[in-house]
Amino acid sequence: MEIHQLRYFVAVAEEGSFSRAAAREHVAQPSLSQQIRKLEAEMDQRLFDRLPRSIVLTEAGKCLLEYARKVLAEIADARRCLDDLQRGVSGRLVVGALPTIAPYVLPALIGKFQRRYPKVTLEIVEDTTENLALRLEDGTVDAALASTCNESPTLERHTLGNEALFILLPKEHRLAKKKKIKWADLKSEKFLLLHETHCLSVQVCELLDAHHLQPELAVRSTQLTTIAQMVASDMGVSLVPQMMIEHDLASGCVALPFAPPIPVRELNLLRNPMRLEGKAAVAFREEVATAFQSDGSSSPRTKNSKQELESP
Repeated sequence: MEIHQLRYFVAVAEEGSFSRAAAREHVAQPSLSQQIRKLEAEMDQRLFDRLPRSIVLTEAGKCLLEYARKVLAEIADARRCLDDLQRGVSGRLVVGALPTIAPYVLPALIGKFQRRYPKVTLEIVEDTTENLALRLEDGTVDAALASTCNESPTLERHTLGNEALFILLPKEHRLAKKKKIKWADLKSEKFLLLHETHCLSVQVCELLDAHHLQPELAVRSTQLTTIAQMVASDMGVSLVPQMMIEHDLASGCVALPFAPPIPVRELNLLRNPMRLEGKAAVAFREEVATAFQSDGSSSPRTKNSKQELESP
């Protein structure tokens, strides 16, 4: 079994096509197909079902894929370790973030990081917590900004702090002139929420349930900006994070704080402790820590937490 055979095998599995895998690996398709056949011969099992219009992993292929990704990730870590001995902070870094965090935090954070470390090539992935956790596990994401999540052998959580949640109302709403909102004020309201795959939506539903509210759910969306525009159109109300209000409060909306106890969401930096953390990843983690500890108006505000990120 050769390393390049595993690389070709993973490429075919992820692309679902021999031709796209060959293009991705910059190799001729007949050569790639031949290496896959050699791998199948060595394994003494067929790894793909070659259907007329698609390529599908067999059970043996699914089993091998998990281990092949781990082997390739370990090799990449070894190369990164050796490269780090010869050069400063450089290379490729893949950063994940929730869609409810990325647009409000990453532009300033990434801009500052790139000015400080111009030799690092950054790739940004926006996805749900569940999918980011899978990407961290298989090594396709190096670090991720997320909210509530459970730690595991392949998921280490560095606490950044807590962020307040606000109620978002139309400007002409009956509650718009109140200084603070109580949960009881919201009994008759229609709520606009993110799709249930988003952890913020799950948290909001838990908060409503904890306060014995069973509101009508008017709309579910995949974007906070879409929800804000719907609130401005008087279609309902919503709970949104503070960073959205500070960076992108939609015209026609007002955001009001809750009376204590104030609802908050966790903010965390996630990484895979089973993978080698390169110099670029360490530098990014330190940059995040600095940003979230700052009280500056252009930095994320997490004043409820004093815990610092520390190297594992």
